Amino acid sequence: MIAFVLSAGIGLERHRKLKSAGLRTHTLVGLGAAVFTLVSAFGFDSVIDADIVLDPSRIAAQIVSGIGFLGAGVIFVRKNVVSGLTTAASIWVTAAVGMACGAGMPVLAVAATGLHLLAVGVLTIVGRRLRPAVKEPVLRVRYKLGSGALRAILATSTTLGYEASLISTRELGGAEKPERIEAVMRFSGDSLGLPELVGQLTDLKGVVRVGMESDDD
Repeated sequence: MIAFVLSAGIGLERHRKLKSAGLRTHTLVGLGAAVFTLVSAFGFDSVIDADIVLDPSRIAAQIVSGIGFLGAGVIFVRKNVVSGLTTAASIWVTAAVGMACGAGMPVLAVAATGLHLLAVGVLTIVGRRLRPAVKEPVLRVRYKLGSGALRAILATSTTLGYEASLISTRELGGAEKPERIEAVMRFSGDSLGLPELVGQLTDLKGVVRVGMESDDD
């Protein structure tokens, strides 16, 4: 029950941020890890005798490696942008919390849950205050002519809290019949959200490529 409650608390934070793995996933991961740990520790008492020696840590070790497959399922690579790493790490921590509960270490489980919520809550605020040197990233966006991509780019950047301004454009694919447009755009906003911005712009219909304005960036 402790594993259930603590894992649900971790899942609520992910659920509130609309992540792919939310309340139910984290709750089930913590509960399952606790049950596996209990089975590993006490599930084979009836078969132990002088000739049989059981290692209760074997199933627990498999939880640590096995949870990696579930975590990998929430990591998405969209061209040059990786997202979902924090959610995958959250699933990993939830499994550890469940194992601690199953091993009879509720104080450790509560402390780990509190530190996790501190990391994803307070440290996020601290990280936003300690902004990187690049405050207004400049991106070079290529999109198909006549696809309505520019309108979608402006709408998406506004939704994410960026103010987009067009610096320059040029036509690609031939002077008589250009097929693509390359636009250099400045996005004013939180530079910490740049990977999410690039990822969402890359997924837009008609967008061919999104990259930094220069190779030095």
